Amino acid sequence: MSNAFVATTALSGPAPEVGVTKDMVRRGLIVAPLLIAVCGVVWGMDGAYSSAYAVAIVLLNFALAATLVAVTARISLGLMMGAVLFGYLIRLGLIFLAVYLVKDASWISLPALGTAIIVTHLGLLIWEMKYVALSLAHPGLKPTRS
Repeated sequence: MSNAFVATTALSGPAPEVGVTKDMVRRGLIVAPLLIAVCGVVWGMDGAYSSAYAVAIVLLNFALAATLVAVTARISLGLMMGAVLFGYLIRLGLIFLAVYLVKDASWISLPALGTAIIVTHLGLLIWEMKYVALSLAHPGLKPTRS
């Protein structure tokens, strides 16, 4: 099998990254009120608004990443690899833009926003590690026991 053939091959079948992302978004929505409340206690209402905005940024970032992989994998593996690399840079740029656009807003607390973005990203990724199957037999989430 040549490298050109592999790069132009499309993948069919289920997209495990979509299932993992849906699970992370669900968990993010479960923990968001707690994070918003903590930021509200530490930084006041501006902290609560900022952390809610941060959670939305993070969840949209995860959803966009999964969508890029799922859509481009059905076209070609080469396109998927490019989308993963350049999609990461574009998504970082979008996070920067989302923060830049509100940095001077009266309702924003930059320490709360930055803390919430970091804690939400890392917290959800670490939490999700418990539920992801590390097996090619069951890519994506671990199968549930009946």
